[in-house]
Amino acid sequence: MNEQALQTIVEKIVKQIKAPQDMTLDIALSLAEKVKAKAREMGVKAVVAVSNKAGHPVLAECMDDSYIASFDIAVQKAFTVVSLKMSTSALKPLALPGGSLYGIQFTNGGKIVIFGGGEPLKNAQGEIIGGLGVSGGSEEQDSALAAYGKEIFEKGQYL
Repeated sequence: MNEQALQTIVEKIVKQIKAPQDMTLDIALSLAEKVKAKAREMGVKAVVAVSNKAGHPVLAECMDDSYIASFDIAVQKAFTVVSLKMSTSALKPLALPGGSLYGIQFTNGGKIVIFGGGEPLKNAQGEIIGGLGVSGGSEEQDSALAAYGKEIFEKGQYL
């Protein structure tokens, strides 16, 4: 086995050992800062919410002059992705008329969001440990920001 292959294996093992098992406030704060920085680059005044694996909010931060309605939407996106174990973008086609989950947005006290901007956050073992919800731009912008946050989280670049 060459040195590069050995280094890759060691890095993978270390990443798994260091992978968070639960969402913490420190992780949520750091992740939110990264997502808000990207939102500023895109010209979006976003609300960023992070939930724990039970769907309870760990953090919700509003950028200056963000929409008031975006607060609840972001928090509910973070809840949705954890409770249904899929992104809100993946849920959307299932919730449309004729879809297998049509009407799901009316369950869970109306907390289910059926449009893009929410991503589940998984640790190195593939377990969902939290959810990320972003609201404030178009559906495409919210989805891009949530996907960015998920990518940052999965690469361990949130710290």
